[in-house]
Amino acid sequence: MSAAYCRAAPGDPLHGPYHDGEYGFPSRDEAVLFERLVLEINQAGLSWATILRKRAAFRAAFADFAVDKVAAFGATDADRLMSDAGIIRNRLKIAAVIDNARRVQELRREHGSFAAWLDAYHPMTREEWVKLFKRTFRFTGGEIVNEFLMSLGYLRGAHEPDCPVYSRIAALQPPWLRAA
Repeated sequence: MSAAYCRAAPGDPLHGPYHDGEYGFPSRDEAVLFERLVLEINQAGLSWATILRKRAAFRAAFADFAVDKVAAFGATDADRLMSDAGIIRNRLKIAAVIDNARRVQELRREHGSFAAWLDAYHPMTREEWVKLFKRTFRFTGGEIVNEFLMSLGYLRGAHEPDCPVYSRIAALQPPWLRAA
């Protein structure tokens, strides 16, 4: 997103709650991390407004972003998701979400949690993160990785310093600030 988001989102019924209470806030909750990855993957080529409007449908379609449940999805589930008009019906994105849930399970086994895996590599440059994500996950390009990491406080830039939300996030000592 851009500095314009800090000016346009507050007060907007769709963007405001995300901007004011989620975007840039650190989280260690696996379902939150996985949800952000799923939403960012699905946003590719579309507007963030489209994704926010479909968020509840994504939550229902992907078992409240429970990694183990999504990792167990098979061909029947993929077909069900392809017929779900509430989400983005893109076979590559759906397959990536299911496969990425399995990869999160692997990260959990190897590092203890998805958050611990992120912590193990932090801090890195945006370019280094993109390379790591491309090696680890499916359907993760530069913008997807950048927005995922900014949305969870691993990279700076989610909010402008003069945005009222900035100081609330800074008080939580997000990873990008601890690394500074």
